[in-house]
Amino acid sequence: MKTKLARPLLTLLAFAAASTLASSACAADKVSIMVGGYEKIIYLPAKLAESLGYFKAEGLDVELLNEGAGVDAENEMLAGAVQGVVGFYDHCVDLQTKGKYVESVVQFSHAPGEVELVSTKQPQVKSMADLRGKNLGVTGLGSSTNFLSQYLMVKAGVPLGEFTSVPVGAGTTFIAAMQQDKIQAGMTTEPTISRLLKTGEARVLVDMRTLESTKQALGGTYPAASLYMSTDWVEKNRDAAQKLANAFVKTLRYINTHTGAEIADKMPKDFYVGDKEGYIKALNDGKGMFTADGVMPAGGPETVLSVLSAFSKNVKGKTVDLSKTYTTEFVRKAASAK
Repeated sequence: MKTKLARPLLTLLAFAAASTLASSACAADKVSIMVGGYEKIIYLPAKLAESLGYFKAEGLDVELLNEGAGVDAENEMLAGAVQGVVGFYDHCVDLQTKGKYVESVVQFSHAPGEVELVSTKQPQVKSMADLRGKNLGVTGLGSSTNFLSQYLMVKAGVPLGEFTSVPVGAGTTFIAAMQQDKIQAGMTTEPTISRLLKTGEARVLVDMRTLESTKQALGGTYPAASLYMSTDWVEKNRDAAQKLANAFVKTLRYINTHTGAEIADKMPKDFYVGDKEGYIKALNDGKGMFTADGVMPAGGPETVLSVLSAFSKNVKGKTVDLSKTYTTEFVRKAASAK
């Protein structure tokens, strides 16, 4: 009698244990990623991976959250609200000087994809040095657009106190700030760049959309857009990190083997901002910024450290272990499994 009662009980307990394990596995594969403006072409891989179904194919439940400025996305991750950020790699270097270890798990690009635009109301401005005393638009204070603007000004001989960084976001808010003369120039990305060039309200002062022009402006390859995560989280969730790398490496391959028109068809229509042809052109012009395999480009971290050291009190004179600001382990495994 006892045996007959025990068997169903054991079966029930075994089923409950299996269910608990399955639930734990599912919970482990739920990942929230904050994107520093997922409509920006520099962060294209995030929304494209979702659209292509690559996250689901890896058994991941990825929630993409939108945040207009990379620095705010970084703060969300540090607060534990999200597990990862799609933002610029330079935050990994900057944060290490503050005792926080985060690393690029997948390196999306080897050029910033950024442009310093100047309002056509400022015809006298021919170089960054001519922006002394001006208001420069950035996505947010402490953002990568702010880092790069500060570097270019200091490089041009203009000290930090002799210009003003104004946080204006991107897209419509950036455009409005320039139209209203709240900023006379600013650092932004596609498709904002193309929108302002098309209307003739701005012109390019410094272009960092290609590897070649980036080397001219910054002195070397500048790894920019990436998936970065807390080193501690990556070590504790290696399986999920590998799945994310698998999905993003597939996405980077897709970008490198498809046209701007084919990619545009996979993106939300509101990303076009009413101009699909302009969006396609921006994609075709900017695709070269993306890596083909997610691997950190050789010499890139050194360039980033050099740029930040030129103006940042946080970084200047500090010892930074660049080997701890990125990992190629997961992307190399993803590449070998193709």
